[in-house]
Amino acid sequence: MAENVVVPDSLPLGPFARRTLLKGGAAATATALLATAPAQADGPIFRHGVASGDPLPNGVIIWTRVTVSDDATPGSGVGAAAAVRWEIASDERFTSVTASGIATATAESDHTVKIDVTDLPPGSGYFYRFTAFGVHSPVGRTRTAPATSAQVDRLRFGVVSCSNWEAGYFGAYRHLANRTDLDAIVHLGDYIYEYGRGKYGGRSGAVRPHEPANEIVTLADYRIRHAQYKTDPDLRALHARVPFICTWDDHEFADNAWSGGANNHDPATEGDWQSRRAASARAYLEWMPVRATSSGADVQIYRRLRFGGLAELSMLDLRSYRDQEVKPVAGWREVDNPARTITGKAQMDWLTSGLASAPVQWKLVGNSVMIAPLVFPPLEPATTQAITTMMGVPQSGIPANGDQWDGYTADRRTLFQSMIDQQVGDVVFLTGDIHSSWAADLPVDPANYPAGPTVGAEFVVPSVTSSSLGELLNSAPRTVAVPVEESVKGVNRHLRYVEMESHGYGILEVTPAQAQMDWFYVTDVADPNSGVRHGASFAVGSGGRVEPRPGPVAQ
Repeated sequence: MAENVVVPDSLPLGPFARRTLLKGGAAATATALLATAPAQADGPIFRHGVASGDPLPNGVIIWTRVTVSDDATPGSGVGAAAAVRWEIASDERFTSVTASGIATATAESDHTVKIDVTDLPPGSGYFYRFTAFGVHSPVGRTRTAPATSAQVDRLRFGVVSCSNWEAGYFGAYRHLANRTDLDAIVHLGDYIYEYGRGKYGGRSGAVRPHEPANEIVTLADYRIRHAQYKTDPDLRALHARVPFICTWDDHEFADNAWSGGANNHDPATEGDWQSRRAASARAYLEWMPVRATSSGADVQIYRRLRFGGLAELSMLDLRSYRDQEVKPVAGWREVDNPARTITGKAQMDWLTSGLASAPVQWKLVGNSVMIAPLVFPPLEPATTQAITTMMGVPQSGIPANGDQWDGYTADRRTLFQSMIDQQVGDVVFLTGDIHSSWAADLPVDPANYPAGPTVGAEFVVPSVTSSSLGELLNSAPRTVAVPVEESVKGVNRHLRYVEMESHGYGILEVTPAQAQMDWFYVTDVADPNSGVRHGASFAVGSGGRVEPRPGPVAQ
C-alpha cells in the first residue's frame, strides 16, 4: 500500500495530523532523516515508550515520542524535525505489515507522534512499532473493536483512575499489564497531578518527587509532567500491551476545575485561567492516545466507542462545561438550581439522545465523578417540602461532595428522567475521582429505595495511588474506615458496596447476561513490587439491580 507522510496539524491544540501522499523531494528527505543518526542523543530514542488508544472497528490511534537529541527534552521547545516510520502488522516480526507510513516529529508537538490509523479489519489484534534514526521502538500490541454488526459474547476492560506519581508506585498498572484477557483500559481521569513537589496531601512525605518541582502552569510544565509519568515502567508496559480509552478529570488541569477556573488556581500569581487550561489541554492531546476534535481553543473530548451489538461506551467530559461548585452551607440550595450544569447543554443532549438510540444491549458511561446520590439524609420532596424549605437544605438532602453530580441535581434529574421516558435499560456508569470503591444502584428517589425505580448501576474504582481515607486517618488497615463505610451505606441504602481505603483497579466484564465489576487492591503503593489481592465482586444483571458475586471472573 502507499506510504503516507504525516504533517503536523496547524490547529493550536494539535490533536492530530493530516496525512498526505509521500512523493518526490519529500520522500527523499524523509528517507535521509530515517537513516540519519541522532545528533546527540545518548539515551534511548523512544524513552517514553509507545501507546495506543480509542479502538474503532476500522482503526486505532498509535503514539510515541522521539528524543531527537539530548537537549530536546520534553517541554524544551528545541530539537530538529525527525521523520518517523510507523508500522502495524499482524505478526510480531512485522513480516505481514497491514499499514505503514511516515510521520514528522517536531518541536511544535513536543516531538510526539500520534497517528489515527484507519482502514483496518475489525476485531483484530495487531503489533505496532515506530522507527527513527535506524532504531526501532518497543513493539506495542493493540486491537480494533468488533464490527458494529458483530455478535460479541464478552468484553473485558481494566478500569482505573487517580494515579499520583508522588503518592506511590503504579503497581496497579503492572498487575493489569500481566493480564492477557483485556480488550482495553478505561482511564477515568487524573492520569497526572498538577501539584508542586511535596504539595500533595494525605501521606507523610512523597514516595518519589514530581518533575518539575513547581506546580505545573505553563505548556512546558505540563509537557514535562506528562513525560515524567510516561517514564514509569509499569505504565509504559501497560500502554504497550493494551489500548487505552481515556477522559480527563480535574488534575490534568488543576484541582476542582470548572469552566471558568479551579480551586487550585490563583489568577494573581498563576495568570489567566483560560491560558493555563489551553496549555494543559494541548499537552494532554499531544501526550495521550485519545481521539478529540478541536476548533480554536475549544476541545471536544466526549465521544463514543462501539463494541459490536453488546456495548457502547460514552466517555464524558465533566470539567470543561460545568459551573463552579457551590459553597458549603450557604450555597447548598443552589445545587437544585436548574440553571447550573455539570455537562453543558450540548453534551447533555448528546448523552441523552445517544443512550436512547444506542443499538446495543449495554450502555456504558465513562463518568469522572460519582453520579449516585451520596447525601445526608436522602429526602423525599413530596413529603418533606416543609422541612427542605424551613431548613434551607436541597430537596434531595445535604450533599457530601458538591464536586460530584450531587452538586448539580438538575442535570442528574434531566438525565434520569430522559432514561425513564425513553425506556433506556442496562446502563452502567464507570466512575473514578474519589479514591475509593463503590457499587450502587441509581434510584430516581433515594428515599424510596428499594421500592422505587432505578435507572441503572454505578461502579466506582479506587485510586491507583492517590490518598484514600486510610492515609488521611493514618489508621491501621480495615479498622477506622470500616464503621465509616457501614455508616454511609446505612444512610444511603442504594449503596451496595463501599470500601474507602484501598488502592488498585477494577476489571469490568460485560456479557449479554450481566456486567460484573471485580475490585483488586495492591498491598502497598509505597512498595514498587507490591502484590495484589481480590477485594470484592458485584454485578448487575440485564434488567436487574446490583448484587454481590462470590468471586472474580476467571482469566
